[in-house]
Amino acid sequence: MENESFLNPKFKIDVDRKENNLRPQLLKDFQGQDDIKDNLSVFIKAALEREESLDHLFLSGPPGLGKTTLAGIMANEMGAEFKVTSAPALDKPKDLAGILTTIGEGSVFFIDEIHRLKPVIEEMLYIAMEDYEIDWIIGQGPSARTIRIPIPPFTLIGATTKAGSVASPLFSRFGISVRMDFYKNNDIESIIQRSSVILKVKITKAATILLASSSRGTPRVANRLLRRMRDFAQVLGNGEIDKSIVTEGLKRLQIDKYGLEKHDREILRTIIKNYQGGPVGVDTLAISVGEASESIEEFYEPYLIQRGFLTRTPRGRMVTELAYKHLKLDKNRDENQRILF
Repeated sequence: MENESFLNPKFKIDVDRKENNLRPQLLKDFQGQDDIKDNLSVFIKAALEREESLDHLFLSGPPGLGKTTLAGIMANEMGAEFKVTSAPALDKPKDLAGILTTIGEGSVFFIDEIHRLKPVIEEMLYIAMEDYEIDWIIGQGPSARTIRIPIPPFTLIGATTKAGSVASPLFSRFGISVRMDFYKNNDIESIIQRSSVILKVKITKAATILLASSSRGTPRVANRLLRRMRDFAQVLGNGEIDKSIVTEGLKRLQIDKYGLEKHDREILRTIIKNYQGGPVGVDTLAISVGEASESIEEFYEPYLIQRGFLTRTPRGRMVTELAYKHLKLDKNRDENQRILF
């Protein structure tokens, strides 16, 4: 079943066009990920001084952290053309060849979900990334022959939420590898303040802090919640987002102060009630809560682990003491039940 959680950073990503208006265009406007920004600024400056294309860049991390935004910023900082596609859209070699033979010199070519590339497309990329050429077959049968077509030097930026699923030969051809992590609350607060200015909505400091703490450390979630709070402020208040508006809005959306929503709490509660706190395998858990195992692994689990509600063991998932406290459940009773069984 497709994950339709409101807080899922992939939720309606194709139709949520308003997100583009909030995306920064320069590194200095990109909030958080300071170590990454500092290194990338050095690589950009060095490439510009040498009048070369930036080395190929590999971006990984959970969805919604700004990988696509960062790729666009890199192209903007380099003053380069920005071509965007996703791995599922590259169905045949001619699709990739059509892009690579029409890009300008120094262009930035961004492939989202690069772990989903077909093997034949990957093999074509190997030569393109290293030698700036592509192999093309002319003719059919015994008369078929391969020619190499030169292409302009370019920068490939690949993004993925599953770095471990990217083939080793492909990963090794990226000169720069960046792992993006969940944002700190103060960075999310800065993002909310910046977005509120763009959206032309007033928000108090207390409301910003509360909203940031409920945004799962994810800019896309923070911006989505900000737009919903703007709606609540417009209809239920005087247009300004204050703490009472955020409190009421989060309550209506069933989101708590940790950023957990109904599905998160259901996962934790299921592990506690049905499996005495764990361990339980992800496939079994997925069936129990009616979610796809991929949704649990890609969206719910990373944040629950990062916030200390869930742990992964060789035997499966286990909830922590914090989860019992947050859900107001008795851990000792579950431990006694475990002994009885």
